[in-house]
Amino acid sequence: MTENYFTDLTFSNKDFSKKPLQKGEYVDCVFEHCTFENGHVSAIQFVDCEFIGCNFSNTRIKETAFKNTHFENCKMIGLKWFECDPFLLQVSFKGCQLSLSSFYRLKIANTPFKNCNLEEVDFTETVLTAAKFIDSSLSKAVFDGTHLQKADFTTAKNYSINPAKNHIKAAKFSREGLLGLLESYQIVVA
Repeated sequence: MTENYFTDLTFSNKDFSKKPLQKGEYVDCVFEHCTFENGHVSAIQFVDCEFIGCNFSNTRIKETAFKNTHFENCKMIGLKWFECDPFLLQVSFKGCQLSLSSFYRLKIANTPFKNCNLEEVDFTETVLTAAKFIDSSLSKAVFDGTHLQKADFTTAKNYSINPAKNHIKAAKFSREGLLGLLESYQIVVA
């Protein structure tokens, strides 16, 4: 069986929730304002691809490869990132809505999250070494056994991270954000 190979293509305003994206490998492709909502892109490879203004909410991504893939202004609510292919996984997010998604046990060191909503995202046991949470909201995000060494939270907001239950050596926090590290201790700061 020959795998389909697509390169240097632009897909605009396509509804892949009704007619699924053809299986194969997509290299240097751009997806603009496409809908994948409640559909699936399982077992597809995206290499050096860019998704702009796309809706991935509740999309199944089982065994999907995202290699050097950038997401900008995408709606990605409820994604089970832990089901995607972890081999060479490299993603970046800018202006994305990632609420209720799970990165459970994934190794996504150096991942940038810029201007993202990460409300109730599960980062349990995730390797986020040197990740950057730039101007992103982490309200009710779960950090438990998470590797956050050298991660940058200096402009992040609304996070609550228990230092005793996570690896935070050399992570960066702003003075205002220190309250998010003390919340689990129920300390009152006046």
